[in-house]
Amino acid sequence: MTEVTLVPGEVSLGQWQAIHAGAAVRLDPACAPRIAAGAAAVERILARHEPVYGINTGFGKLASVKIGDDDLATLQRNIVLSHAAGTGAPSPVPVVRLMMALKLASLAQGASGIRPQTVALLEAMLARGLTPVVPAQGSVGASGDLAPLAHMTAAMIGVGEILVGEERLPAMDALARAGLEPAVLGPKEGLALLNGTQFSTAHALAGLFGADRLFRTALVTGALSTEAAKGTDAPFDPRIHRLRRHAGQIAVGEALASLMAGSAIRASHRADDPRVQDPYCLRCQPQVMGAALDVMRAAAAMLETEANGVSDNPLIFAETDEALSGGNFHAEPVAFAADMIAMAVCEIGSIAERRIAMLVDPALSGLPAFLTPRPGLNSGFMIPQVTAAALVSENKQRAFPASVDSIPTSANQEDHVSMAAHGARRLAEMVENALAVIGIELLAAAQGCDFHGPLTSSEALERVRARLRAQVPHLEEDRHFHPDMEIAHRLVREGAVMEAAGLALPGVLS
Repeated sequence: MTEVTLVPGEVSLGQWQAIHAGAAVRLDPACAPRIAAGAAAVERILARHEPVYGINTGFGKLASVKIGDDDLATLQRNIVLSHAAGTGAPSPVPVVRLMMALKLASLAQGASGIRPQTVALLEAMLARGLTPVVPAQGSVGASGDLAPLAHMTAAMIGVGEILVGEERLPAMDALARAGLEPAVLGPKEGLALLNGTQFSTAHALAGLFGADRLFRTALVTGALSTEAAKGTDAPFDPRIHRLRRHAGQIAVGEALASLMAGSAIRASHRADDPRVQDPYCLRCQPQVMGAALDVMRAAAAMLETEANGVSDNPLIFAETDEALSGGNFHAEPVAFAADMIAMAVCEIGSIAERRIAMLVDPALSGLPAFLTPRPGLNSGFMIPQVTAAALVSENKQRAFPASVDSIPTSANQEDHVSMAAHGARRLAEMVENALAVIGIELLAAAQGCDFHGPLTSSEALERVRARLRAQVPHLEEDRHFHPDMEIAHRLVREGAVMEAAGLALPGVLS
């Protein structure tokens, strides 16, 4: 397994992706002086006996309540216990690990006033495979992801539950088994751990990584559908896209042209084809998919910035011994990024479903009805297209922007929130829906190309067909369709389709 060394403020999207995929995490030792300086500043601020939010006062609407020195440790423990009020299913382990790594990188910048030993505990839990059980629901994306991060922090103090591999244990038992002592939180530490956008950001990044795989695979299946329909590659001519100037459109046009290069199917109808133009679902792939790529790259840039920032409150400035209250916990950038990804995912699935619908319609594709040699007796791909339509419609409903919603909390002290958490959480299911659509397109496009034999497609697309046909034979007569769809979905989800194509396809991270 690879190891990622976190250099706070400089972590790349590729490194965050590796952590999400299971890479080990190590904090750059050079962070130690900054962490210590922030903690020392908190001690000096406390020595002035002035009210400072979150350090010696209550929280939220209770910020005006001054807390005595003897109760400061209780204050930090209480905020963890009271805020661990999430609900719903446990968040996926890869997302929680990513959230922990994001929080680690944020704390290590020295602006949170947290002590070195507390940071070390969080790092040790990651290293030893201790993943807090974090309910997925309960954050409105300001003041930070309070409830989810409280469940993470509760595990650090020995409260709640921790997953160790497949085993779910009481937090205290899991820590003891790993040889770790539960944290006793010092001034500011509970708030520093609870405040921030790491839960929303982790889910948004996970959605981005899935959307990237979806996008690149859809380029392959889109090219294969173009071949199945004997579509033209003229709309992928780079001269068209250079005139419009959008980087994503140019990249997609080049990719589609490369995927179809050398195709005998394309060559067979280059001359005397009575069709002047293909339907938009084929012809406008560079414009639609290119726009989706540009939007996702913009979202990726926002998330990379957020992942490398500090988003708790108040922030500690050791050089002047100041604790400044602000609003970095407000996850509006994450909410906007998640909404952008959601729209792109929705459109990738939407145009793919239109290609499936085109292929099963003999009036549009010139292929046998529903891609079966004996329509009527056999229904062929009739209902898989219906399934694709259902998934696309579901994604359309989910794609409504979360960021435009808000609801006041904390007795109107926190009167505008981002809704970034559920805006980001929905991405995983949206991506899975769209991947299933792309799996159906893979089956339909390969079936369509089968009817053009002995003509073959390009080398890249023939490798894709061969990869599918190694597990799913040509559909000659109706059979139980679900297993075929499950295999295709798995090939798409696991990246086997992209790998089989063997070309460097544009994406969010490339």
